Amino acid sequence: MDIFKFGGASVKDAAGVKNLANIVRDYRKGNLLIVVSAMGKITNQLEDLTKAYLAQSDETHAIFDEIKNFHFQIIEALFEGKANPVYDDVANSFVEIDWLIEDEPDNDVDYIYDQIVSIGEVVSTKIVAAWLNETENKSLWVDARNYIQTDNTYREGKVDWLKTNQIIQRDLVPILADNIVVTQGFIGGTSENYTTTLGREGSDYSAAIFASCLDAAALTIWKDVPGVLNADPKWFDETEKIPQLSYHDAIELTYYGATVIHPKTIKPLQNKGIPLLVKSFIQPEGLGTAITGENNPLPIPSFIFKVNQALISIFPKDYSFIIEENLSNIFELFHKHKIKINTMLNSAISFSVSVDDHPAQIEKLIKDLSAEFTVKYNKGLELVTIRYYNQNTIDRVTVDKDILLEVKSRHTCQMVMRGKNKIDSI
Repeated sequence: MDIFKFGGASVKDAAGVKNLANIVRDYRKGNLLIVVSAMGKITNQLEDLTKAYLAQSDETHAIFDEIKNFHFQIIEALFEGKANPVYDDVANSFVEIDWLIEDEPDNDVDYIYDQIVSIGEVVSTKIVAAWLNETENKSLWVDARNYIQTDNTYREGKVDWLKTNQIIQRDLVPILADNIVVTQGFIGGTSENYTTTLGREGSDYSAAIFASCLDAAALTIWKDVPGVLNADPKWFDETEKIPQLSYHDAIELTYYGATVIHPKTIKPLQNKGIPLLVKSFIQPEGLGTAITGENNPLPIPSFIFKVNQALISIFPKDYSFIIEENLSNIFELFHKHKIKINTMLNSAISFSVSVDDHPAQIEKLIKDLSAEFTVKYNKGLELVTIRYYNQNTIDRVTVDKDILLEVKSRHTCQMVMRGKNKIDSI
């Protein structure tokens, strides 16, 4: 049993879908389940559709028409007008959203988001399954919402692992004996049969859930890079592929913001000792990166950049110590406003954190914090994390930068920085 996961970039057009079928043909070893994301940047467009619908914008139907046309153009390019049930199948899937946006919003915003945005994965997998069957890769489309069971936390569904495992073992294992199964990433279902999503970019996590419950031999994530690189090519002209990573280092890198793997992906695989392979759908013959239980240190330093950061510094109004009770109150407010802390530093009378700069959320957070604390807020910053750092690597990324906060451990250095002479604080 193997699991293949293909992201949006791998199926952004008809050529990508054909390439996926070729990879399945050439690299399938036995029973196979394929997890597929929404095509291209469709999730972004579906988010735009959700915002437009919630605002009751005149653009709502135009945005949805563009999304539908995009998918039908891919179907046409694949089947060239040849009769295939996928035309009606995809059209019927879109009807669900047509019905929803005909009425005014009357439900929770996060619930509405999940019902609309999830359609991207549903439609992409129907197209992929149809093309695999067209190319004699006997496949069956299945609905991940019937297998991955979650609570009612919309946009961040929490998986009911016991129930999910029972359903997969009972209902999915028999199907896999005779078919390649094509299913969706990112989405799950509640006990009331409502759609939930597992968090942005959550398709990797979906694949890991299926891999764990099926005791897969391996999970392969097919990307547009040759494997896990030691830095994002957007920031470095020269990068190196890391041939092997431990689960521990992979978790560290994803926690600090490396985007090649979703942060929740590793734990289900590590629990079962299932290898994670990151390979290129552009050059599938390459070895890629293997993430396993072997605890070898990274052979080279790795760099992770997060831009659009805000540094929030919190001080007691009476110059008392930042003690456990204060920290408990502070963390409770961060949790209330759903703001994730990227790095933090505590001193006797201050507590500073770097977070993604979402102004509306941060404004509410600061208002609540200010009832008890003095709060200072710097924005327009960047957070650089270096795993297995040395002074040369630090010097490399701090040229013409002011360091506002620095946190070091044995293997990791994090720095919150801004360009010199740039002042943007509140």
